[in-house]
Amino acid sequence: MIIDSHCHAGKGDGLTGPWDTSAPLDRYLRRARAAGVAHTVLLPAFSSDYAAANRALASIVAPDRSRFSGYAMVHPVRDQGRIAAIVREAVDGYGFRGIKIHRHDARITREICEVADELSVPILYDVMGETWTVDLIAREYPRVEFVIPHLGSFGDDWRAHLSLIDIMSRHRNVSTDTSGVRRFDYLVEAVLRVGPERILYGSDGPELHPGVELAKVRALGLDPTSELAVLGGNWLRVTRARGLSPGPGRAIASRSA
Repeated sequence: MIIDSHCHAGKGDGLTGPWDTSAPLDRYLRRARAAGVAHTVLLPAFSSDYAAANRALASIVAPDRSRFSGYAMVHPVRDQGRIAAIVREAVDGYGFRGIKIHRHDARITREICEVADELSVPILYDVMGETWTVDLIAREYPRVEFVIPHLGSFGDDWRAHLSLIDIMSRHRNVSTDTSGVRRFDYLVEAVLRVGPERILYGSDGPELHPGVELAKVRALGLDPTSELAVLGGNWLRVTRARGLSPGPGRAIASRSA
């Protein structure tokens, strides 16, 4: 099963760009189907009210849990003091599988890490090149799985790519995803130095084409077992999912390890 571990969906209210305006799935789903993507992890668009955005995302995920999973998004500062309530509602109430944080909003906090630790869910944290924070949080919260998308930088910062690879080599609870990484040789280096078991396929759709992003994984020339891990097995591991339900509306399997 090919699992796209990073795709946005729903409406935002910032109106400054696609990332906080709208993330429609119709074109993405056609492309994903053609590429053989069987399951997609959905994240809310940027919003001034993430509790509401998470509820809206749940309405997309719930009708077909065999096709979609969701991550809860929270704002580290604006949602301070109610992170646990927002995330617990999403995980226990909506069946969401993780937490999404973006440095564009604010830096990650202990409050968020402690909630993830308590609920045994991963954190997808876009650090926007600020990789040094990953070394701190990975050391402080060794039981939390941190996935740092774009190999540390969507902005094509080669220094962030190298820094994250170094950090991943020291902390086994840090993984990355392939989405938006244009400097392909740094993905090759990540495989060589860290191993394919901590690299997740992700597209950062719907703006990025899932088939184009998938081609990068194919181009790595991994052995079949390693490629299957990158294309889905690693996401199942970090989310502690033992499997996905066979049909629409069914719950995803237990989170227990």
